[in-house]
Amino acid sequence: MSLAKSYCVSLLGLAGTLIEIEAEISSNLPSFVLVGLPDASLSEAKDRVRAAAHNSGLPLPGRRVTVNLSPASVPKRGSAFDLAIAIGIMAANGRVRPESVSEWIHIGELGLDGAVRGVPGVLPSVLAAKRAGWLKAIVPIANLAEACLVDGVEVLGAETLAQVAHFHGAENPASDLQAFNGSEVSAEPVSQVNLDLADVIGQDEAVEALTLAAAGGHHMLMVGPPGAGKTMLAERLPSILPDLSVEAAIETTALHSISGSKVHEVSGALLTRPPYEAPHHTASMVSLVGGGLGMPKPGLISLANHGVLFLDEAPEFQRPVLEAMRQPLESGEVLINRSAGIARFPARFQLLMAANPCPCGNFAGKGRACVCAPAARLAYLGKLSGPLLDRIDIRLRLQPANSAQIALARLGATQLGRTSAEIRARVEAARKSSSRRLAGTPWTINAQVPGAYLRRQLKAKAGVTAALDNAVDRGLISMRGYDRCLRLAWTSADLDGRSQLVAEDIAKAVLLRGGDGVTSW
Repeated sequence: MSLAKSYCVSLLGLAGTLIEIEAEISSNLPSFVLVGLPDASLSEAKDRVRAAAHNSGLPLPGRRVTVNLSPASVPKRGSAFDLAIAIGIMAANGRVRPESVSEWIHIGELGLDGAVRGVPGVLPSVLAAKRAGWLKAIVPIANLAEACLVDGVEVLGAETLAQVAHFHGAENPASDLQAFNGSEVSAEPVSQVNLDLADVIGQDEAVEALTLAAAGGHHMLMVGPPGAGKTMLAERLPSILPDLSVEAAIETTALHSISGSKVHEVSGALLTRPPYEAPHHTASMVSLVGGGLGMPKPGLISLANHGVLFLDEAPEFQRPVLEAMRQPLESGEVLINRSAGIARFPARFQLLMAANPCPCGNFAGKGRACVCAPAARLAYLGKLSGPLLDRIDIRLRLQPANSAQIALARLGATQLGRTSAEIRARVEAARKSSSRRLAGTPWTINAQVPGAYLRRQLKAKAGVTAALDNAVDRGLISMRGYDRCLRLAWTSADLDGRSQLVAEDIAKAVLLRGGDGVTSW
């Protein structure tokens, strides 16, 4: 009897569990037994591993092969275990050095021809291995760039099973494993390239409100007739957001790695720019929040982590889908409960919603009559519930550009400070100011600061908050709205370079916040 061990990682959310793969070869009738709570795709690894080994010139022995995935109580899913299983069996058979195999984490799917194919979730798997004390990993060559984002871990990329076997001492003619050469670079999503706020005609108030939203990380709702520029403004919000910090970039890249998103496949490495997600209004709750059968996957609100989630035609979304975002908007994460445990996905996104003022879109517009009944108008915007709107810091009404603004734009006239690069510089300066003020706390932007801290540690001078206090007394805003107005006021102060709040900041926050009823804004 021969026994050897190899190692892989099982993921649940972004958390990973180190899996010890025990391979035993005994003198019984030829068979292949895989135990340890594998799912259907992992159970099929028996056929993939046998064919891949044979076609790599390293056939499995004609005896009983037993593979145990430990701990057996942890569910294992997916094809990422193929490489570790194959190399573990070869170590038990004496074709490779067991002591070399046991020093490395092996991640990858095997093709029948022996190719090592890329798998989702390599970045969080390597991060989990590092936390468990493992500093060596072999991954598919397609995932090498993202795996090398983890500092302090030696990572090699494999194209074939024969290469991995040769690395561990097999006597077969195969090329060496590849190290990362640094040639892969991150790329901004194609949909966000060359989008500039200078393209927007008019809408000065909306641009200033968008600047406030970007500087403080505030959620925003825009209501206006079709063609007013709501979608144009939303698409250009990422262009004025600062680059992601290293920690935020790794966390967001890990989420895209798990989901296997096209954005991550295009970039091939670290996502350094804030992501932008704009689902269609027919999106299901699972696609937006996350979940699914088997291993839970992150939804669009997690893929928009540290970026922007834009809901165009927000009242057309299903009511349960909108309500499901209320808890992530407060906590910044999504918890998906399964029998195997709880999958946690970060969801620190910036919500941007757009809506028409009524079903026909012409209410409160110019030159076109609304054909909707008053009850229909109320029911339309009423799909956005009070608790959801209470979490929105900025509620803005837009009107289409006028003829003078269009004429200026036709002549090529541009306003000073209206390009995305100029506004982004203001946003970065404001965020540095808030970061200095919040030094020593867990928060870096104003939207993250709890109300208790704002009221106690960041007290405004007497009389400054009079407009805000009056709005509370009149029942126009809730206590949550009070705190959110304070956050918005601090962002206004940061943009203007002030270290203390003034009445103008409070008045601007109350004006942009509006009342809590749909008819008040």
